[in-house]
Amino acid sequence: MTRNVPAPLLTALGQPTVYPFHAVEMIFDTAPLRFWTGYGDRTIGGNTYLGTGLLLSISGIDEVTDLAAKNITLQLSGVPASVVSLALQEPYQRRACNVYFGTTDTTDVVEIFGGLMNTMTIDDSGEASTISLSVESKLVRLGSSSNWRYTDANHKSRNPGDTFFSYVADLQNKEISWGRAKS
Repeated sequence: MTRNVPAPLLTALGQPTVYPFHAVEMIFDTAPLRFWTGYGDRTIGGNTYLGTGLLLSISGIDEVTDLAAKNITLQLSGVPASVVSLALQEPYQRRACNVYFGTTDTTDVVEIFGGLMNTMTIDDSGEASTISLSVESKLVRLGSSSNWRYTDANHKSRNPGDTFFSYVADLQNKEISWGRAKS
């Protein structure tokens, strides 16, 4: 997959010492959660990301040459009770999740994965909790079928007043003469 990597990020990656990080943005209905793999708060694109240090891990990020739908797993350890509460109460499936790559020498980042949150497991051992979240690639949508039907009723449910499909039922058994005289 080709990406447009900002020039300051390319320059930072060419330095003798590089301090890379990943940032994760999860878009929930009430408020987005944003974490990065460093310490303290970090502003990326005008948004504040909470530093998680070594508590955030990302697995399954693979660069592929084919158009394959991949998934990744985000794991956050030592989760406070407020985040566990949000994970239990907030609808998360099919909500957007983006993973970015950057270096601490620049504020520019590049998106390395974009997908939809799928399944979440919570391991609560009393003192600390671990949340694992599976995120599917946006390409998964290409393999799923649409629930739309090409009928007049279904079309009008989405476009009231439109009569596009109103004559389809009449055409069902109609004989159409094309390129020859009618007999």
